[in-house]
Amino acid sequence: MPFFRPAIDSMSGYVPGEQPQAGKFIKLNTNENPYPASAAVKQAVTAVLDQGLGRYPDPMAGAFRRRAAEVLGVEPEWILCGNGSDELLTMVTRAFVGEGQLLRLPYPSYILYKTLAEIQGAASEEVRFDRDWTLPDDFAASGDQLRLAFLPNPNSPSGTMISPDRVLELAERLPCPLLVDEAYVDFADTNCLALVKRSEKIMVSRSLSKSYALAGLRFGFLVAQPHIIEGLAKVKDSYNCDALSIAAATAAIDDQKWLAETRAKIIATRRRLTIGMSELGFEPVDSQANFVWCPHPKLPVKPLYERLKASRVLVRYMDYAGWGDGLRISVGSDEQIDACLALLNGMV
Repeated sequence: MPFFRPAIDSMSGYVPGEQPQAGKFIKLNTNENPYPASAAVKQAVTAVLDQGLGRYPDPMAGAFRRRAAEVLGVEPEWILCGNGSDELLTMVTRAFVGEGQLLRLPYPSYILYKTLAEIQGAASEEVRFDRDWTLPDDFAASGDQLRLAFLPNPNSPSGTMISPDRVLELAERLPCPLLVDEAYVDFADTNCLALVKRSEKIMVSRSLSKSYALAGLRFGFLVAQPHIIEGLAKVKDSYNCDALSIAAATAAIDDQKWLAETRAKIIATRRRLTIGMSELGFEPVDSQANFVWCPHPKLPVKPLYERLKASRVLVRYMDYAGWGDGLRISVGSDEQIDACLALLNGMV
C-alpha cells in the first residue's frame, strides 16, 4: 500500500549538482567560492567548540541578526536565519502556498522552486523570460489561486538581473508576496534590499554559501518586514541553525574587508572567463553572479560537458525545454579557469 502523499509519490525530486566525494576534480559546477573563508570563521568555530556543544543554540540566531542588521542597515527584527537559503525558500513556500494553490516563477530559473510547490501539493506556473532575459508584464498578472512568486536576482542559469525599479513595479502589481532570491547578489552591481522597506510584499533571501565561501556550513537569511518575519518563524524548525553555523556566519558577515577583496578577485576572473568563452565561439551572457552561462550557436554542448568531465573538470550542463541548452561554468580561481579554457580550446 502507498504510504506517501500523492504529491510526493508523483514528483521526481530536486537533483543537485554533482558532488564527487572521492578523487581530485576541478569543480566548476555548483557555484562554490574557490577561496578560503575569512580566518575569523575558524576562530569563531574554535571558540564554540572550546565552550562545548551541550546546550541548544539560540533559536533565532540573535548574534547573527544583530551584526547582519548593522551591515545591512536594518533592524534585527527584519531578519530570519535558516539552514542555507534553500530552507528559507521552503519556509516561505510552506507558509504562503497551500495544497491546490499556485506558485509563480520565471523560466528558465532555479529548478528547486518547482519542487517546493510539488511538495506542498501545489501547482507552479512558469513565466518565460524574454530572450534578452527581461521579464514580461505577464509575470505580474493576477490569478485567483496565486499565493507566492519567486524571482532569482541574479538569475540562474543566466546570471542576469532585473533592475530594482522593475522589481518594485512587478511587486506592486502582483496579488501576492514576491520573494527576491539574492543568493548571488554580492557579485552584482545592485540589489533589492531597500525595496523591503517600501513594500511589505517584498522579501529578500541571501546565502553565505557563495560570496562568503561557506557552502559546507549551510547558512542563509531572509529580510522582510517584522510582521512577515514573525509569521515565518512559526513554521521554522525549533533550532534550525546550530551553534557552529551561527558563530561562523556572524564572524563571516563581520569581515566585510575579506568580502570586498574576494568579490573583486571573482569579478576579475569572471571577466576573463567571459572573454575566453567568447573567443572559443560561445555566446556567454554578461553575468552579475559567480558563474557564466555559455550557450554555443553551432556546436552541441553536452558532448563538451562529457569530455570535460572525463578530464576531471566538472561544469553544469543544463537543457531547458523550449529554450535551449548551455554550459553554466562557476567562476573558480584563475588557474582553474585557465585549465578549463585550455581543455575547451582543444575541443571546439
